[in-house]
Amino acid sequence: MSEADTTTDKIITDAMANPSPAKSLGDPGITPLSPTHIQNDTDQVQSGPSFVVVVAIDFGTTSSGYAYAFTKEPECIHTMRRWEGGDPGVSNQKTPTTILLTPDRKFHSFGYAARDFYHDLDPSESKHWLYLEKFKMKLHTTANLSIDTDIHAANGKRVKALDIFAYALAFFKEQALKELSDQTGSEFDNNDVRWVITVPAIWKMPAKQFMREAAYKSGLVSRENPEQLIIALEPEAASIYCRKLRLHQMVDLGTQTTQNGFSPNENVGSGMTQAKEHARRNRQSRTFLVENVIGELWSELEEGDRYVVMDCGGGTVDLTVHQIRLPEGHLKELYKASGGPYGSIGVDYEFEKLLCKIFGQDFIDQFKLKRPAAWVDLMIAFESRKRAAAPDRTNPLNINLPFSFIDYYKKFRGHSVEHALRKSNVDFVKWSSQGMLRMSPDAMNTLFKPTVDHIIQHLTELFDKPEVSDIKFLFLVGGFAESALLQQAVQNMLQGRSRIIIPHDVGLTILKGAVLFGLDPSVIKVRRSPLTYGVGVLNRFVEGKHPPEKLLVKDGTRWCTDVFDTFISADQSVALGEMVKRSYTPAKPSQQVIVIHVYCSEKESVGFISQPGVRKCGTLRLDVSGTESTAARREIQTLMQFGDTEIRAMAVDVSTGRTVKASIDFLSH
Repeated sequence: MSEADTTTDKIITDAMANPSPAKSLGDPGITPLSPTHIQNDTDQVQSGPSFVVVVAIDFGTTSSGYAYAFTKEPECIHTMRRWEGGDPGVSNQKTPTTILLTPDRKFHSFGYAARDFYHDLDPSESKHWLYLEKFKMKLHTTANLSIDTDIHAANGKRVKALDIFAYALAFFKEQALKELSDQTGSEFDNNDVRWVITVPAIWKMPAKQFMREAAYKSGLVSRENPEQLIIALEPEAASIYCRKLRLHQMVDLGTQTTQNGFSPNENVGSGMTQAKEHARRNRQSRTFLVENVIGELWSELEEGDRYVVMDCGGGTVDLTVHQIRLPEGHLKELYKASGGPYGSIGVDYEFEKLLCKIFGQDFIDQFKLKRPAAWVDLMIAFESRKRAAAPDRTNPLNINLPFSFIDYYKKFRGHSVEHALRKSNVDFVKWSSQGMLRMSPDAMNTLFKPTVDHIIQHLTELFDKPEVSDIKFLFLVGGFAESALLQQAVQNMLQGRSRIIIPHDVGLTILKGAVLFGLDPSVIKVRRSPLTYGVGVLNRFVEGKHPPEKLLVKDGTRWCTDVFDTFISADQSVALGEMVKRSYTPAKPSQQVIVIHVYCSEKESVGFISQPGVRKCGTLRLDVSGTESTAARREIQTLMQFGDTEIRAMAVDVSTGRTVKASIDFLSH
């Protein structure tokens, strides 16, 4: 805690009378009164309006979808209707996260429809249309994300990311409401829906806020009614769903026993193949019954047992460590979420690098720009072969090269694709007479290696942490979890230390869990803060404790500038509903708005805002207009909540008891 705690109220009052010259703060006159943590009764957190239905949108890097449940029958989770289109060898419960805009930048279509339409356009036309895919990763990789961040379409043109995300959410809103209207037999009102959007747990606050802004822009919910939308963290959602699993709804990699309704088999992938078949038969129904009881697997867990959820998606891999709290089976996070951009699209990039090695980077770059639809075709062909990769595969994998690739290459280089392959000395990729690239299984496994190695390295580091000892289960979820190569690598790394459990419809785990989370957001009682958050303040200067260069003398009082007043530390556990309380006073009675810069750091303990690794990450705005009072000194008490999936702020004018509009913003720079 900061020095300010121990100073007497007299000094603080003096400081208020003479606005403290805290230039580094960007807002003079803000000195903290005694800070405190208050623990709220967590059961009263969510008492908003009642909703008729919860609709969760899993907005993925490679594929997306929605699912819903009516609050009156929470054990019935419905996944969305089948999509038009679909690829051979890829189950289409979700739709590709692809979006197509007309040449004048109007929304045209989403998913398979967008892909097929774009594909059928004549190349002379298609270059004017804007086609986007895998754009979600932009939110993770952009260092200073803002409302104005751009993304590139396939033809190289730039578009505002916010518009694209808003178009996608508006599409899902329309689809879901249409389905709900058909189900209930009357026009379904959006106000009766609680929306849930899933995001990776490792996303920083700006990216989460960006999703919320896109939701406002799309008309999913309105700014006046923010609690109608919940942001859910993907592995948390998976964790909530995994608690409900029955034994016939998963594969236990360690044993592969008949308890799953499958015969024992040494082969890693076989259990999954049967599981997929089983899932396919059940898929006609689209409605999942979630047991009200706790699943059998869960009944093996005792108070205090720990498990890891590893969410392997298209863009990111996310790991969370949870502990059970009985009797209600609430969850507590034991270690801050970790992971990185190690999703399955890493394998696609390796394939692209391989093509560049064979045909030349200059050609591939040109081909992508000049024949974008054919490039998309090639990547679809690769995708289905990618899913056929397995550790014990012996026969080669054939990838169809689109005719326009072969044709364009000949024009570009003056010799044939076949010639390029012979000359390239990439010995494990051959040309087959049917016009295909023929890859040996080793060649395919090599494409997986960098991504899988990253994941295994991360998992190894996580399991070395003291908080992560004695893990009973590792749940593998997300679309990439279906990869037999990844499964085998995880098995080899864990060497039987934890049981590896894979839910059947592994790509839908997050979606179903997100619906359950929307029905009861208070199920996760304790989280860990990913970063240290705080503000810069002035404290009384103490000789020998404070560095002399921080000394500032004002009206005879010696102040230390740039002191970091910690709200919450990295990896500190925070209960749901727990508040951090601070009081601020306007520098002048006439002041309308107080703006306070919020700083953050990955380090757990921070002394000054000027330290390396500390950066300004947001602003806290208190709108104090209309709260003028006769009190000699106005005190605005601010409450910040860090225990939820998003950081929130509230404020009250102490002298009048009136609520002050408070907001915390991580997107404006």
